[in-house]
Amino acid sequence: MPKVDIEAIPQTNATGYPAAYARAVSGRLYRRLAPPSGLTEFGASHVVLKPGAWSSQRHWHEDEDEMVIMLSGEAILVENDGRHTMRPGDVAAFPKGVENGHVLINESDQDCVFIAIGRPAASDCHYPDIDMHLFNGTGFRKKDGTAF
Repeated sequence: MPKVDIEAIPQTNATGYPAAYARAVSGRLYRRLAPPSGLTEFGASHVVLKPGAWSSQRHWHEDEDEMVIMLSGEAILVENDGRHTMRPGDVAAFPKGVENGHVLINESDQDCVFIAIGRPAASDCHYPDIDMHLFNGTGFRKKDGTAF
């Protein structure tokens, strides 16, 4: 099995979020691992959250399973039933279609690092705390379908 040279994969903090919701993820840096590895059946990202950064807006997917594996540092997993501390070795899984909005927030003074695994496909994505919806991977809109 070929070893992936993570350092050779460009790191980015790009987001498709509308400006009103992008600030929370400005300290999130990630590397997409699947494309340069030749993987096509699932996606994986190596994610670094700077202190204060969020992994995303709190969300859940209709048709995408997700999993995160903490590698270093500490983050707070915020989901429907509250806040949970995530430390190295901890794993969280989010089955598709389960209306459990989730986000990781780095409330510490050090970087935290994790691997996020999902499916690189279009899926409706719901954001329970804000007026935003991702329509079948085609773009972000307000919940009533209007553009930002």
